[in-house]
Amino acid sequence: MSYLPSLPSDAVLLTVFRTYPTPAVPLLEYHEALLRSPSLLTIAQRELIAAYVSGLNACDYCYGIHTVTAEAFGLPEGTLTALIEDVDTAPIDEPLRPLLRYVAKLTRTPAKVTSADVAAVLDAGWDESAVHDAASVCGLFNLMNRLVDGLGLTADPGYRELAAHRLADHGYAHLKSLLGGTR
Repeated sequence: MSYLPSLPSDAVLLTVFRTYPTPAVPLLEYHEALLRSPSLLTIAQRELIAAYVSGLNACDYCYGIHTVTAEAFGLPEGTLTALIEDVDTAPIDEPLRPLLRYVAKLTRTPAKVTSADVAAVLDAGWDESAVHDAASVCGLFNLMNRLVDGLGLTADPGYRELAAHRLADHGYAHLKSLLGGTR
């Protein structure tokens, strides 16, 4: 239920973006650039990071939508549930483990991230651009989780599916066309 009295009780993030389009437009452009532009990390891996961070933050709204989005790009169903339970035993490619440990530490205890955490990612075969992209997705979804939770937004399973498939089929830039005018 939305905490903003001017919004309907069933408001979703798109409702907030329509209500406040001026900050939403550059935010959506950043989403598109970060999650859909060419990267060493696949779209599925970037969406996995978005969902993983959201799961660590217990943000059900973002976790649900980005889990389904990652699965639409080929992530096997159940992978994120396994990751939240234990990165070490989850059914993922070995090079992803240090990357996700880094993202987890950056989410849970950002002031404790060290060069050794980044070195572990680089030693697993990733390059600096992958570290940058992972840190950027992590940062963006920590922001989005705070925005969604701070405004009291929830999404039922039907909306999660709709939103995830919209993101998978059209990306984030498409959402700008759904905003209407700017304030």
